[in-house]
Amino acid sequence: MELEYLADHPELLPTVAQWYFEEWGYLSEEKTLEQDIQRLQIYLNRDQVPLMLLAIEEGELLGAAQLKFREMSIYPEKEHWVGGVYVAEAHRGKGIARQILLALITLAKSLEIETLFLQTEHLDGGLYGRMGWTPIEQVNYHGIEVLVMEKYLKA
Repeated sequence: MELEYLADHPELLPTVAQWYFEEWGYLSEEKTLEQDIQRLQIYLNRDQVPLMLLAIEEGELLGAAQLKFREMSIYPEKEHWVGGVYVAEAHRGKGIARQILLALITLAKSLEIETLFLQTEHLDGGLYGRMGWTPIEQVNYHGIEVLVMEKYLKA
């Protein structure tokens, strides 16, 4: 498996948008798949936020995750976030999300980001807790209970 930038595979953007639309599209009744495809264009970067990493094996897209700005409007002071962590159903349970997250953390460090944040519907922290992310608080955001977590990247 290789981890590559969406910027190097823009042809895969519609597939990622479809995944996201199917997984989280219900959160906005007005949003369409075409709007998601357009919105994800900003992730076509390699050396600056926002960017997206893809897990690819033998030409097959396995998963994706984003390094992004200000994911939750209720936290305007929290700048850098990991979001859109998604692994295709047939490839879940193989450690792919963990590998993508580790690569995003390494990238964030290289960009001199000091703290990363994320939100998860797994209120016990799930994978993120096992990877050392620290819970900040549980909140109801857009009608969904989520756990907000952080990871300090500076020693």
